[in-house]
Amino acid sequence: MEIMISSELCRLVPGFTAGIIRYRNIEVGPSPQMLKGRLQLFQESIYFDLEDKNLTEFDGIKEWRQIFKQVGKDPNRYRHSAEALYRRIKKQNYLQSVHSAIDTNNFFSLKYEVPIGIYDMDKVNGDIEIKIGNESEEYIGLNGRVNSLANLIVSKDELGPFGSPFVDSERTAVSTETKNALQIIYLRPSLDSNESQKLTESLMNMFLQIHGGEGHFTMIGCE
Repeated sequence: MEIMISSELCRLVPGFTAGIIRYRNIEVGPSPQMLKGRLQLFQESIYFDLEDKNLTEFDGIKEWRQIFKQVGKDPNRYRHSAEALYRRIKKQNYLQSVHSAIDTNNFFSLKYEVPIGIYDMDKVNGDIEIKIGNESEEYIGLNGRVNSLANLIVSKDELGPFGSPFVDSERTAVSTETKNALQIIYLRPSLDSNESQKLTESLMNMFLQIHGGEGHFTMIGCE
């Protein structure tokens, strides 16, 4: 499986970078108490931070809002997934535990203020392109709605788009049946390559600690 970034996306967001992690032979199940506890405590900490700070003062939230603008999407109408999580916490609508893979994803997305997608690799077909969605592209998202993908960053395989920093699709959703997974970390272009690599490796190591199996990461970006 090859993963590439479209030339149009590189033109609009010259520093676009993603951390790509492939997992094999993992076991997804109920989250261990350690993860559930850390997720709850971290949400409470963010809630108290939000009493004194606006959402747009968080560097990662602000930077990804700007990226949405650069690709032609109004960030006031379309919230990237990390911002959506922060907005839930601001209303004290805390994230409940789903399963170990989603909980790990959410924890790191909150910690680093970036969108992160995780996909069942056995439901992804062929090579992947990270690109700008067009007017005809849509899918049923994890929000239960049909989502138009026009002017959104999307990940697309041979069957069509399946993921986005806005909302991911139902088609490639990870479940407790998932054995092989693909994780895409939509990094902040302002991070240097060393910081981006450390963040990606840190996420991979925690994921493997919880789920077992094997993992391998690579970094891709616009030249």
